[in-house]
Amino acid sequence: MKALFAALLTLALCTPVSAGTFGATPGEVVRAEVLPGWTTKRGTRMAALRLTLAPGWKTYWRAPGESGIPPSFDWSASRNLARVTLHWPSPQIFDDGGLRTIGYKRELVLPIEITPANPGAPVELAAKVDLGVCEHICVPASLAFTATLSGGGAHDPTIQAALKARPLTAREAGVSGVTCAVDPISDGVRVTARIPASAAGGRSVAVIEPGNPRIWASETETRREGAALLATADLVPPSGQAMALSRKALRVTLLGQGRAIDIQGCPAP
Repeated sequence: MKALFAALLTLALCTPVSAGTFGATPGEVVRAEVLPGWTTKRGTRMAALRLTLAPGWKTYWRAPGESGIPPSFDWSASRNLARVTLHWPSPQIFDDGGLRTIGYKRELVLPIEITPANPGAPVELAAKVDLGVCEHICVPASLAFTATLSGGGAHDPTIQAALKARPLTAREAGVSGVTCAVDPISDGVRVTARIPASAAGGRSVAVIEPGNPRIWASETETRREGAALLATADLVPPSGQAMALSRKALRVTLLGQGRAIDIQGCPAP
């Protein structure tokens, strides 16, 4: 019965959603809206995708954890779009029957910073996002959304609140002394981050990301060892062979108590 429900729900979630009106998938599992935002002093456009979830449902962060489905965006149908930067708000940690997942309940406002190819000209945003949504079961969802972004726009307090909820940078959090040991394994490398207890504070979970979407990252295992928090993940390239790893691209995010901390780059011990 659960398998049948999952299949029917997956079909329902594949209905495209257009922005501008408040679109919704059948069953009201997830609704999507583009917030048009404003033009920044740098000439970029700060917009946002707002996802509203049915009570009890959640969706996932860019690194979703053991059983989550990572979100995937396709911007190729857009016009006058040179670059997109996603500013993820600090996520929550969920314990799903002993499995750790990372994401958002009820609502996700995801700020989207758009760099136009032709500054000053309208941006025709036409995008598709594949993501996972989960209640007692987890299913894939596919949403399509469009928006024309032109003019100066207006500052939106909803987007501004989401930007303020982003993880702190290492400098903002006063974090220093984080190092990463990189050891070869048969099909890639193993990264072990050592985070001083003073830097981790009350945060109990760290997530390691390679900074390259083509490199697969295992679930990060986190443990306390003396006065440090140790986080370990295996990184495997498409070739499945040992590889050179850019330490500057490594990303370590500390999650747990209060706001998250986003550490870009990880030097050797």
